[in-house]
Amino acid sequence: MNHEQLIFLLQGAWGTFLLSILTFIFASMVGLLIALLRVSANSIARGVAFTYIQAIQGTPLLVLMGVCFYGPTILGFTSVPALTAAVLALTIQSSAFLGEIWRGCIESVPKNQWEAAECLGLSRTQRMFKVILPQALRIAVPPTVGFMVQIVKNTSIASLVIGFAELSYNAKILNNATFQPFLYFGLAAVLYFIICYPLSRLSLKLERRLNVSRG
Repeated sequence: MNHEQLIFLLQGAWGTFLLSILTFIFASMVGLLIALLRVSANSIARGVAFTYIQAIQGTPLLVLMGVCFYGPTILGFTSVPALTAAVLALTIQSSAFLGEIWRGCIESVPKNQWEAAECLGLSRTQRMFKVILPQALRIAVPPTVGFMVQIVKNTSIASLVIGFAELSYNAKILNNATFQPFLYFGLAAVLYFIICYPLSRLSLKLERRLNVSRG
C-alpha cells in the first residue's frame, strides 16, 4: 500500500467522522423535541411523537437513504448532495431512537422531584427545564454515548445507496483497484475500532459511575 492509498483511506475515515458528528448534532435537536413531546401533557402531541418513532424505527435505514437522495429529484427539485442526503436520513433515523432513549431518561427521574417542583409553584415548562431535564441529562449521558457508536457504524450504509465517500466506500474502491480485500477492509476495520472503541469505553465508564453515585 502506497502513501496515496493510505491518504485515500484516511479521507474515508474523515468522511465517516464528519457524517457521524453532523448526524449526532441534528439528531440531538430533533430527538430532544420528540422526547419532550412523548412526555407532554397533550395527548395529540404524545400521539404524534409515538407515531413518528414507530414509523421511523420500522423503516430500514437503506430505504430512508434512498428517499432522501432520490425523492427530491423525483418531485422535480434539484439533486441533493450526497452528504446532505446522508445526514438527513441518519438524522431522521437516529432522532427516533434518541427521542425514545431520552423519554425513558426523563421518566426515570424520581417522582418526588416532579412533585417538589410542582409544590414550588413552577409551571410545567419551568419544572421540565429547571428541575427535570438537568437530572435526566445526567442519566442520559451513558446510553447516548453508547448510541453514538451505532451512528458511526450506520454511516457505512450511506455508500450503498448514494455513494457517499466514507470509510467503507473508500476501502471498497481500493479493493476493486488492487484486489487486496484483507488489507483494505482490515485497515477499515481497524479505523472503525479506533473511532468506536473509545466511545464504548466512555459509555461503560459513565454508566458505572452513574450506578455508583446512585448506590
